[in-house]
Amino acid sequence: MFTIDDLADRLGGYLPQSEIQQVKRAFYYAEQAHDGQRRRSGEPYVTHPLAVANILANMHMDHQSLMAAMLHDVIEDTGVGKEALAEQFGKPVAELVDGVSKLTQIAFEDKAVAQAENFQKMVLAMSRDIRVIIVKLADRLHNMRTLGALRPEKKRRIARETLEIYARIANRLGINTIRVELEDLSFQALHPMRAERIKRAVSSARGNRRSAIRQIQNNLQKSLDDEGLSGTVVGRQKHLLSIYKKMRDQRKSFAEIMDVFGFRIICEDVDSCYRILGVVHNLYKPVPGRFKDYIAIPKANGYQSLHTSLFGANGMPIEVQIRTREMEAMANNGIAAHWLYKAGQTQHPIAEGSHARARSWIKGLLEMQRHAGDSLEFIEHVKNDLFPDDIYVFTPKGDIMELPQGATVIDFAYSVHTDIGNSTIACRIDRHLAPLSTRLESGQTLDIITAPGARPNLAWLNFVATAKARSAIRHALKHQQHTEAVQLGRRLLNKALAEFETSLEELPDGPLATLLGELGLKNEDVLLESIGLGTRVAHVVARRLLDLQHGERPAGKGEPRAHGPILISGAEGMVIKFARCCHPLPGDPVIGHLSVGKGIVVHRSECRNLGELRNDPDKLFALEWSDDIAEDFPVALRLEVQSRRGLVAELAGLVTDAEANIERIGIEERDARLATVNLTLSVRDRVHLARIIKRLRNLSHVERITRLGN
Repeated sequence: MFTIDDLADRLGGYLPQSEIQQVKRAFYYAEQAHDGQRRRSGEPYVTHPLAVANILANMHMDHQSLMAAMLHDVIEDTGVGKEALAEQFGKPVAELVDGVSKLTQIAFEDKAVAQAENFQKMVLAMSRDIRVIIVKLADRLHNMRTLGALRPEKKRRIARETLEIYARIANRLGINTIRVELEDLSFQALHPMRAERIKRAVSSARGNRRSAIRQIQNNLQKSLDDEGLSGTVVGRQKHLLSIYKKMRDQRKSFAEIMDVFGFRIICEDVDSCYRILGVVHNLYKPVPGRFKDYIAIPKANGYQSLHTSLFGANGMPIEVQIRTREMEAMANNGIAAHWLYKAGQTQHPIAEGSHARARSWIKGLLEMQRHAGDSLEFIEHVKNDLFPDDIYVFTPKGDIMELPQGATVIDFAYSVHTDIGNSTIACRIDRHLAPLSTRLESGQTLDIITAPGARPNLAWLNFVATAKARSAIRHALKHQQHTEAVQLGRRLLNKALAEFETSLEELPDGPLATLLGELGLKNEDVLLESIGLGTRVAHVVARRLLDLQHGERPAGKGEPRAHGPILISGAEGMVIKFARCCHPLPGDPVIGHLSVGKGIVVHRSECRNLGELRNDPDKLFALEWSDDIAEDFPVALRLEVQSRRGLVAELAGLVTDAEANIERIGIEERDARLATVNLTLSVRDRVHLARIIKRLRNLSHVERITRLGN
């Protein structure tokens, strides 16, 4: 059994003796705190923190991280508090333990919400000290190694969470060794039979291919030696989940995947990487389009390497990765390489760059957390953003921007800055105007065009790919709706107050402050927003304000002043909506219905859907169209026509000539002679519609036209 002395011997390779003693002291403290506690397997509980510390030792983590690993369950599982740990081991270690400890269990109705809340808190802990997540990953890795004692349903739940969250974080931070093991252990827990069959097949295939692998390896090594290049050629093994995903997603057989021979060449410096690439391409022909230079443009997690695919002897495919020793350490340990080099008292640019990228990623997570509506929305953003395949595009100044596969112009705009994303109106890709929904490709140069008054469009959510863009758009739309609701609420309240010859601006501050206190509202804007969204009735609020001002309801104040209807222009945004049942147009007599959560819904005055609401003056408002409307509005028509060839083309041409657009068209055959055409058009106003109907009636085969409105 692995002991604290075995760990101390291992730590002797990179830590001074004084720090090793502090790690041992933390172990003995944890051993005493967990005395009498056992794991599900029956082993003493302290074997778990010791194993977690051993995983971190393999990554050459610093002594404070190792101490936190020893103590990470003490706060939750024993009576020891954070203050006691700070007194014993110092504040940095206590803060690490507090961040890594399993979080306080809250009574949630939904386990998904609990997981999301916990992950949000972990992000905050990561932002204070990034070592928190490295210790947490080591803790999760040992738990996955010892899943055997748990019930099957609990195994699957933990494995799924590991695959969706922790393996992705390990990948995002570049800690490949932990990521691969977490993925394979999760796969084995979720699909034990599939994993076992693939494992046996891999073992058998390796035995059959041993001589072919050795021959290719010897050929590569001999070519390097002949050119005087120092490099080590090693075979590269695929892990179980990677094989399974390729079989499932690419619909390939196991034999097709295992036919690809993978090798890695480790050398001393970057110059040697490119020289070795030339030697390899001289030995075997490269596959066109399959070369990737991650040294010049590293992946988002700091990974650097040259990747190339080759045609080997008899056309067998070979994949080769070429990298320096530092890049190999970075690929395996990722962000942890920062502490590996720190332990050696040297600052390495690769490790430092990875640390900076990780900090930038966590900063982005915190920004998403502020914008997200709730914990589940936040965790969904994070899961979508954790490990995409990256593409690389350029700003007009030549700076490289990393974006996930499938990213659009809007994603690029928000990756530059949230304010730029919010005010984007157009874009040039390689100097040519392109739609905002265009999917980007590596190597393109983008120039974003903005306008000061521009606002995000709800439709953008249908095509954006990055979590940052999605959360920023939602945040901006919520703010936009709030602003519009406040403006509408002010108009509605002033309309109600106008009946009593006053306005909100003329009222003294006292009654409003008293009313806000009665309703438990923070400020005037919250009250106005609730009126604009229909959760409070403007007339009721107005009467209460005047009661508070005069001490009684102003029923005897004389005749109310005449007041006009509310003007609408069609550009009010999200708090004035146009009913789909009757499709009101400028020029139609209209009336407004106050709908909870939506604001005012505009109907034609004769719309039957208003029903009993006509008897409730507090929920219906007189409306009038503004003179300066520049919007198009949908309208539905039904045409009864004689069936004939080319009918749709003829109708479309006539509508286009009348400067309108067809949004939807449908044809129903009534009999051999007659058909019904349902048209939805975009028109400017009632006059525009009348002109179109007149043109349609001039067609000899159109027998009847009806404007639909329930």
